Amino acid sequence: MAPTLPTPSSNTITLSLPHPHVLLVTLSRPKALNSISTAGHHDLDAIWTWMDNEPSIRVGILTGSGRAFCAGADLKEWNSTVQTPNQPSQARTMPPTGFGGLSRRSGKKPIICAVNGLCLGGGCEMVLNADMVIASSQAYFGLPEVQRGVVAWAGALPRLGRIVGRQRAMEMALTGRKVPAEEAARWGIVNEVVDDSKKGVVERAVEVAVQIAGNSPDAVLVSREGVKLGWEGVGAEEATGMLIQEWSEKLNQGENIKEGLRAFVEKRKPVWRDSKL
Repeated sequence: MAPTLPTPSSNTITLSLPHPHVLLVTLSRPKALNSISTAGHHDLDAIWTWMDNEPSIRVGILTGSGRAFCAGADLKEWNSTVQTPNQPSQARTMPPTGFGGLSRRSGKKPIICAVNGLCLGGGCEMVLNADMVIASSQAYFGLPEVQRGVVAWAGALPRLGRIVGRQRAMEMALTGRKVPAEEAARWGIVNEVVDDSKKGVVERAVEVAVQIAGNSPDAVLVSREGVKLGWEGVGAEEATGMLIQEWSEKLNQGENIKEGLRAFVEKRKPVWRDSKL
């Protein structure tokens, strides 16, 4: 099924559909290690907004071209801004959804980061707010901002401690050390590490995305919201109450719950409709 809404475009980002319900977003500045400029943040924000509104897309994947996933902010641009009087801080030039439109995003639909190489600074900030992370065995993760006199403003610092614990978060934030993929997996940053000699990281991410896209689109959206409500600091009981209040009747009146239960009774595979939630 082709997208029904006009597709956004960017000079530094490539969009493709490896599956009818999966959007692959590739950062395409390999010579700059896929660092993201101010314009790039807004381009990505527009892409994720389009994905959330496009009925045919159910899962997004973000990856990089070349040897890096994303090395963070465009430091040449940042330096130019810092050296110019009365310019706003970099944190204030980003969209409300943060670095790459992802590091502070709430959104509706899941995003998988397929980390193909270096994942530093803002690249790591995006990963820490992704829904799932598949990493190459050659990938490294780090927050080297302190080595340049800057700070990871875009949401990583409060999230990092929840994911890896206070002491490990302090280690990453205060030393700038790069953490290898296998270690990042043990810490809980990465879901799965892919051996590049056997399978590409994007190929594996597409497999996972297709698995998600094969489930009820409505149930995926609401399940994701339930996890995020609890993870973002709301208590378990409050999150459950909010989820039921906001979503239970909408889900119950939708086409996909009826189709899923009917297919079970009829012993067949369900045919899902694009979500209208």
